Parts: sequence; structure tokens; C-alpha cells
Amino acid sequence: MSSSTVQQKQQKQQKQDKNSASSPVFQFVQGVAQVTGGTVLGITMLTSSLFAGGLVGLATSFRNLPDVRVLRGYVPTETTYIYDIKGKHLASIHGEANREVVKLDQISPQLKRAVLAMEDSRFYYHQGINPNSIGRAFKANWESGSVVEGASTLTMQLVKNLFLSRERKFSRKIAEAVLAIRVEQIFEKDQILEMYLNQIYWGHNNYGIQTASESFFAKSASELTLAESAMLAGLIQSPEEYSPFANYPKAKERQSIALTRMRELGWISAEEEAAARKQPLGIGKSTSWQVSELPSITEAVVAELNEQFGKDTVQKGGMRVQTTIDYNFQKRSEELVARAHRNLGIYADQVALAAVDPRTHFVKTLVGSVNYEKSQFNRAIQSRRQPGSSFKPFVYYAAFATGKYTPYSTVMDTPVSYRDGSGYYSPRNYGGGYSGAVTIHTALTQSLNVPAVKLGKKVGLDKVIEICRTLGIKSPLEPVTSLPLGAIGLTPLEMAGAFATFANNGWHSDPTIIVRVTDSEGNIILDNTPKPKLVLDQWSVASLNHTLIGVINGGTGKRAYIGRQAAGKTGTTSSERDVWFVGYVPQMSTAVWIGNDDYRPLGGGATGGGYAAPVWRQFMYMALEGQQKEYFPLPSKYPRP
Repeated sequence: MSSSTVQQKQQKQQKQDKNSASSPVFQFVQGVAQVTGGTVLGITMLTSSLFAGGLVGLATSFRNLPDVRVLRGYVPTETTYIYDIKGKHLASIHGEANREVVKLDQISPQLKRAVLAMEDSRFYYHQGINPNSIGRAFKANWESGSVVEGASTLTMQLVKNLFLSRERKFSRKIAEAVLAIRVEQIFEKDQILEMYLNQIYWGHNNYGIQTASESFFAKSASELTLAESAMLAGLIQSPEEYSPFANYPKAKERQSIALTRMRELGWISAEEEAAARKQPLGIGKSTSWQVSELPSITEAVVAELNEQFGKDTVQKGGMRVQTTIDYNFQKRSEELVARAHRNLGIYADQVALAAVDPRTHFVKTLVGSVNYEKSQFNRAIQSRRQPGSSFKPFVYYAAFATGKYTPYSTVMDTPVSYRDGSGYYSPRNYGGGYSGAVTIHTALTQSLNVPAVKLGKKVGLDKVIEICRTLGIKSPLEPVTSLPLGAIGLTPLEMAGAFATFANNGWHSDPTIIVRVTDSEGNIILDNTPKPKLVLDQWSVASLNHTLIGVINGGTGKRAYIGRQAAGKTGTTSSERDVWFVGYVPQMSTAVWIGNDDYRPLGGGATGGGYAAPVWRQFMYMALEGQQKEYFPLPSKYPRP
């Protein structure tokens, strides 16, 4: 072999040695050799494993390890929090991991020190692995033939949780070391500690220090005392076993170990240790699976969020959701509905109520049952029931909007029959009989059926449906002859939202139960600030409003009178299966429905005016307490007959 060839091989070998010396594997091996003292036995053991294909083979496979640079954009799964309009916490939504991410400077210094004392006191000095600890563990595990002693640094624990399986093998431990060194080359120590404290499991479905702190001590991670911090640090190795919820004496024992370790390291004084041992601890309760403060509201909010963002994002995206609901107002509404149900005087399974602020179209309350514990079905948003005559205002608005009718135009309340798909349809008035020529004002305030059907056919049922869609009604609608009498299913929220546009003189926004959604950093991802659009003819709306005022002042809705200007419409379906009252003032639009879930008739001559209107009146008295009286605009021209 020529000298030049030998020289080339030597240069190549030197280059390989140099690369190997800076590699994670070499650093790992060097640490083990240091612990074994460089002895013949230690080196022989290591050499044997290398030649057996252990570390050499693993070194090759390390090319397939995850790229830790992905952590630069890593966002851990995080709990979504729902609040009322004033900031009161209502519910936490999460999948497996209940987690709230916080910055490192929002975590108590005592907690950081306690965790480092228990898990990795040399954290700020090593490069991802602790050679002394790894060497000791390697020797013990080698001699036993299995993994009997751990030597994971805090960084190694982090990469294990994020990237590796839980199996106890030498290959996984070496992979941990390699990945830990890579992480340390890319991230600052404080960044690693922050990721670790937000990532790890603390027991009882609490992931990350913030949820653990709130669960165990009902306080923020920034407020943890030395005693509390030491106890939490003691949980990490076996969170469920050492949990103060499950075994308080064992938790105190672990706290003692943490405090002793901190004193031995010189991080706290003997006096601080003694004081912490004596400090009484107010142990809280698990927060991971708490019931919502307002479950019916939470379910409605989650349904709207799922539609916007998808279920997975809602459960893991760390959203902060401000609802339109005031907690106290919702509770009072629920109590009012339950009380009204007890005092109805007829047998009815349920009462449902929905209220919307016409100025914003924000949902102010949803009461979907008289007792949520007995029935979780939210009839305010999920149950489509026939609105009966409370549907008629959509027909009369359509007539006014043609420009051919005013409230004092004449319509004929006389017998009529229409050929329908199944034969002939002949509308009848409630109670029978006909009134002959009447004004639209009279027809609507007295809830005459025949004029409504005739007018609906004249203006066009498709036009009526188009107006309903404009007002936000999404339930199926068909242009059947009986449509003007409410022979279709709508929800109370749809009715309250549509009537809210009448109350706001034709200005409409989509009803919502969510004001705003931000991510955990405070960035706005959904802003439902009202952006009202004028969607109705204002003269026609004003004419309708002042006609519907007559329903309460002298028509079928007299029992809804509240001592201020209000408009509304009663609704009673055939066979008395559903009774309604939907009414409004400029500040509030409210729909009340009463009925049986099995569609059994209410009986006893039940009507919307007789039973739903009084419930509406009670609610509006409560809702408008302390608010000034407001008035609807008058039509610019109001022709008289």
C-alpha cells in the first residue's frame, strides 16, 4: 500500500473521530466511561456492547429519531375555558389532557426550585445528560440485566413525554439521551424548563403546573408557597400514588423529602424548611371533570364552537370563550321557569324560554327545560315545535312590505277552501265562526286564522319563507297553504331572534351566544361584535310593531301586559299541543313555549294567551327591572280607513 493511500486513510479516520467526538452518542459514551473511572472493566464492558451491535446499531438508527426543532412551533394540547359575559368561569372543556399553559415567569420560584431539587438539581449545568447519573444507572442496569435505575435529566423526561414510548429498554434510554442533547443545543434552559412544567402529568387528569396548582390548592401557579411547591414536586415520580387526594400522609412524606433535598442543596435555610413543614395545607378538589356552572349554556356554546372550529380544536385548542350570558341572570331565569311550571294549572311536561337583546342579537338566556338534572334536552335550541299563530307576524310583515297593505287595509274573514296536495284545505278560526270584513289590525290582534291564510296566498308563500330566512330562521320551511298558521317546526331561539329584528326596527345580526373567542395568548380568533344590517323595510316594521302592540293592549295577549310599550303574538296549535307567546320591547325579545314532549294535548282550553303569556310577563318584569321605558318608532304615514 502506498504512503499516500495510508495518509488518506489516516486523514479520513481523524475526520470520523472528530465528528464522533462531537456527536450525542460520543458524549453519552464518554459520560459512562467517566463514571466507570476509565477502568479496564468499564471500558471492556462498553466495548463489548459496542461490538455486540448495541450502541453502534443504535447510532445508525438515531438518524430516524424525531427532529426536535419541531418544538419551536410546538403548542401542547390545552383546555378551553368558557366564561360568562362578566368573566365568571363557567366550564372547562378538554379531551384527555386538562392543561393551561403559562409562562415561566408566571410560576412560583419556589415551585421551580422544588422541582429541580427532586428531578434534576444540575439542570443548569449539564448539556442534556448528567454523565455521573447515567454512568451509575448504566452500570446498575447492566448488572441486573434490566432497567432498575433511572438517570433521566429533566430534559430527557421532556423528550420522553413528547417523542418516545414508555417501554423500559436500553434503546429508549439512549434515544432519550441523544434527543435531550439535541434539545439543549437548540433551546435555552428557561425555555426547556417552561416546556417541562407545562407538559408533565401531575395526576387526576391535570397536565401542566397551572391546572395542578388550581386543582390541588385552588390557586394560580404564581401563588404557590414553599410548602405547596414541595408537595407538588414530590408528586412527579408517581402522581396518582402520591396524590394528597388519595393518600395525604404519603404526600406529606414526599413533601418532606423535597424540603430536605432543597436544604441540602443550600437552596433554602433550615428555618425555611421547618416553617414549610408546619404550614397547614388547604387541599382543594380535582378540577378536571367538574360539572359546568351552567350546563345547558355550556352545551349550547360548545355546539356553536364545534360548528365554527371543529370538536378537536375546541377540546385541545386552549380557547378563552366569553359568552353573552350573565350567570346570575341565567340562574334567575331558570328559577323563574321552574316556578312558573309548578304554577301553570295544567299538566305540561316542559316550559322553554329564549331571550335575545335586539340591539346586539346577543342571546341573554336559554332555558331548555324545567329541571336540567332530570332532562338535559335543550328545547330552547333543539326542539322544533309548531309556533301556531305566533308565526303570523311574518305573513303580515310580508303584506306590508308589498306596499299594497296597511294595518287598516280590509281583509275578508269568510269561508274559503284551497286545493292542497292531499285534497282541499279549509282554514278555520279558533273557536269557529267568521267576522266578515275586518282590518288587518283587527285580524292580527284577534288572531283570526282565515285572513292570515288568504293574505299569505296573495303575497306568496315563497316570499314569506324568504323573509323568514332573512330573519335568521334555518329550520325547514315548505310553502304549504297552512304555513301562515305556523304548521311547521321552529325553535324558541329562532322565534326570539327573528322577532328581535322587528324590535330593532329592521336591523339584524345573527343571534349568537358567544361574544368573543381568543387563544391562550390573547389573540382574537372569533369576534362577534355586532355588525347589524338593515334587512327590513322600516315603515313596514313600524306598522307591524304598532299592530302587535294591540295584541297585548287589547287582543289575545292581554295577560302579557307589563306596564310599558310591548309588542307580541300568541300562538296555539291545533289540538292544543303547543302554546306560545313571543313578544318584545326595544331591549329584549323573548319566546316562551309550553308543551309535552310526546305531543300529548295540553287540554283544558289551553292557549298561548292564557298560559304562555303570563310566563312571558313574569320573565319580562324580572329582565327589565331597573331599565327605562323605551318606545318603537311610529310609521311615517299611518293611513286611516
